[in-house]
Amino acid sequence: MTDRLRRYAVELALIAVAAVWGGTFVMVKDAVARYPFYGFLGWRFAIAVVAFLVIFPATFSRFRPGTVRAGALAGAFLAAGYVFQTWGLESTSASKAAFITGMFVVITPLLQFVVLRRAPRPTALGGVAAAVAGLWLLSGAGAGGWGAGDTRVLLCAVAYSGHMIVLGAVGRRHDARALTLVQLAVIAVVCGAIAAVVERPSLPSGVEVWSALLVTGVLASAVAFAVQTYAQRHLSPTRTALILIMEPVFGGVFGYLLAGDRLGTRGWAGAALIFAGMVLSEAIGALRLGGESDAVLEPSLEGPPAPVMEPGRDGEASGLD
Repeated sequence: MTDRLRRYAVELALIAVAAVWGGTFVMVKDAVARYPFYGFLGWRFAIAVVAFLVIFPATFSRFRPGTVRAGALAGAFLAAGYVFQTWGLESTSASKAAFITGMFVVITPLLQFVVLRRAPRPTALGGVAAAVAGLWLLSGAGAGGWGAGDTRVLLCAVAYSGHMIVLGAVGRRHDARALTLVQLAVIAVVCGAIAAVVERPSLPSGVEVWSALLVTGVLASAVAFAVQTYAQRHLSPTRTALILIMEPVFGGVFGYLLAGDRLGTRGWAGAALIFAGMVLSEAIGALRLGGESDAVLEPSLEGPPAPVMEPGRDGEASGLD
């Protein structure tokens, strides 16, 4: 296979990953309507841990001193993000949840300024302005306007931004696979423990629930991480990020086709502005700086919590920013 054909194949694989993540919003919304959401998250990430170890059996050999502590801290923010997102999906549409979740891309530069005193680029500020305008338009979409579920998903985006900052601060000293495994395990343990105390759910049953568990636990987590790891050996971080930004678009499309979401002209205009803000903040600004970005995209929306890695020697990660 020539290098050009290989790049095309890798890009198609990444598009498929973004499509899987986008489709999971509808699947998870249907699943948590039938099964308690803490229990769903506990099972989902337990499956993800097993699948991840099957694909990357040597992950434990990559642990270093402090890996568990760093992964647990990042995993706490990620767990909060998944909880707010899944909780929000109980009372908002899959399409709105997809685009509101994507706000984490433009929230991250603002949090970096507050926490790290790192001034955002002008393109990032432009992305923030576009996304906020889009969120205002999206807030009036649908008969119910802005609801509690939308607020929970927005809190999810804030938690994801905190997760990105933690990874940028402490993650660069540790292997991405090891950090990913710890974070998956943290979410499984935290959500499983809460489910056991609060919900006491029975074993999952039904095609809808198990389909969602397997797709999110295996395809959207372990397999997606494997695809991304391979892709980053052949594509730049910016090109990878630009493709993965398509996730909310797929979420909106699947929400429209499978769940009957109808955002109306105002809502879709808002969604388009949020997407434009994501592209402006993440991809265009990074291209102008030769590959750097303020909020390095990683599959934390519906995929595994692994950073977008810059290619280093032998295809290993060389950094998180």
